[in-house]
Amino acid sequence: MNLLAFDTSTDTVSIAVQAGDAVWQHTGPGGSQASATLIPAIRSLLAQAGMSFSTLDAIVFGRGPGSFTGLRTACAVAQGLAFGARGGAGVPVLPVDTLLAVAEEARHQHGCNQVVAVLDARMDEVYVAHCEWLPAQGGTAGHWRTDGDFGLCAPEAVQVPAGWTLAGNAQAAYAERLAPGALHASALPTAKALLRLAPAFLAAGGGVPASEALPRYIRDKVAQTTAERAALRAAQAASAAQTAQAT
Repeated sequence: MNLLAFDTSTDTVSIAVQAGDAVWQHTGPGGSQASATLIPAIRSLLAQAGMSFSTLDAIVFGRGPGSFTGLRTACAVAQGLAFGARGGAGVPVLPVDTLLAVAEEARHQHGCNQVVAVLDARMDEVYVAHCEWLPAQGGTAGHWRTDGDFGLCAPEAVQVPAGWTLAGNAQAAYAERLAPGALHASALPTAKALLRLAPAFLAAGGGVPASEALPRYIRDKVAQTTAERAALRAAQAASAAQTAQAT
């Protein structure tokens, strides 16, 4: 299968293309640069692999959570390329959760099967999900099981069960505030992790039309000012104080 995968949800842009068993990859700076560099980097990598948009079978991308600008960039590029691939006939897209890709990268790099995946959400918060790898059994391929809805919380609130590994990119930002007693592993939602997840997702019907290449946001409001966040915390503190007085 010929696949293009990319993730721009963090400060790192990760791209990979796959033709059969062969994989080519590219890593570069993300953030504000992603919107300008992503498509040229994709074209270059496809050329290195001797592939083109006409030979793709699907496009895989990290849908979030993550950087809002990065997610919008990934979705817009996935939609545009998927609509135009194969001479306008189009190809399906596969939106993959970035926290699941973090867990998969941790499994691949560090052998972790029980992962609390975290990504720095800025605003003094982290995105978090508990992911457990279930090995192949009885003819069923190995796959990840998650705890459902992904969370958004302060780093101090992240709970890591005994024997689990906390993996992601938030340790550098929050240090001892983030599960100081847990085993930590550095992992990003790489394009190669997306490629490893893709076959099972596609087999399960996870491919969707280009128009459904949509982001997964966790925050209700995309951008809050510093003053708005301070006002919200003050209101929450006042409400808590009033509740305590009433009881």
